[in-house]
Amino acid sequence: MDREEKIGGVTLNYTYYSGTDTYSDGDSEEKLLKLAMDGTDPEEAAAADPDWSVLYHMSPIRRNLLEWYPFRKDGSLLEIGSGCGALTGLFCERTGHVTAVDLSRRRSLINAYRHREHDNLEILVGNFKDICLREKCDYATLIGVLEYSIYYVDAADPFLEMLKKVRSFLKPGGILMIAIENKYGIKYWAGAREDHTGRLFEGITGYPSSDRVRTFSRHGLQDLILKAGFEKTEFYYPVPDYKLPSEIWSDRMLPPEGRFSGDSPAYDRDRYHFFNEARAMNSIIEDHLFPEFSNSFLVICQ
Repeated sequence: MDREEKIGGVTLNYTYYSGTDTYSDGDSEEKLLKLAMDGTDPEEAAAADPDWSVLYHMSPIRRNLLEWYPFRKDGSLLEIGSGCGALTGLFCERTGHVTAVDLSRRRSLINAYRHREHDNLEILVGNFKDICLREKCDYATLIGVLEYSIYYVDAADPFLEMLKKVRSFLKPGGILMIAIENKYGIKYWAGAREDHTGRLFEGITGYPSSDRVRTFSRHGLQDLILKAGFEKTEFYYPVPDYKLPSEIWSDRMLPPEGRFSGDSPAYDRDRYHFFNEARAMNSIIEDHLFPEFSNSFLVICQ
């Protein structure tokens, strides 16, 4: 295999690729690759196909997570775990240069075909722990990635080491953006299965059945970030979650009492309904505990 491949204006760099895709959504990725190669509109693709993987990877709703953020137009951004490119296009539009990193060649091909009109995107295919960058970046992102740090970093505390490694790639004053589920999110108490293991109460009880993934509480995540050497954190709360957010709240503007109605969605599996989730969340808001029970976090770290 050549060390580089060009698709439109996008460069695929295989210097760090092992030759095997160790992470995959299976046959759904072949469907996604065809959609990307055909230039199918992402919104039309997500609306036309009930497959969760198509919705997750192709829906423009994904962009809501950071569409509002005031990126510097001349800034450089490192996207770790770029996947099929749900947010890569947004980063290419808003910054001067994007370096995307992903384990999977097939996912990286999907990303490249989707965004072939951009000439400010390089995709490094390989494990993040092996990557070397020529220059430091203004921004870095870990969107749905920090919880999988065990796969990327060999260390006693892979989550802390992952954050330290990312920090080493940032310029002074650089910004890291993390999106991750809250292990104590209200949906998990109310009957939704843990997103990564598919088990009830898995995160709440400390992941007794899994040693490959971890999410965190609000305070646990903040402590981890500060321990990694970041000096400032700003927490945001995507609703219903960071995957397909329709609203994003912050500590400066929390949701008002009575805001919620209905249960959180379970996109790819059935869920239980142990109690009225909306009533519970509205009660939580009254007691000023919304940040502790929000389903997801978006954290801006500097």
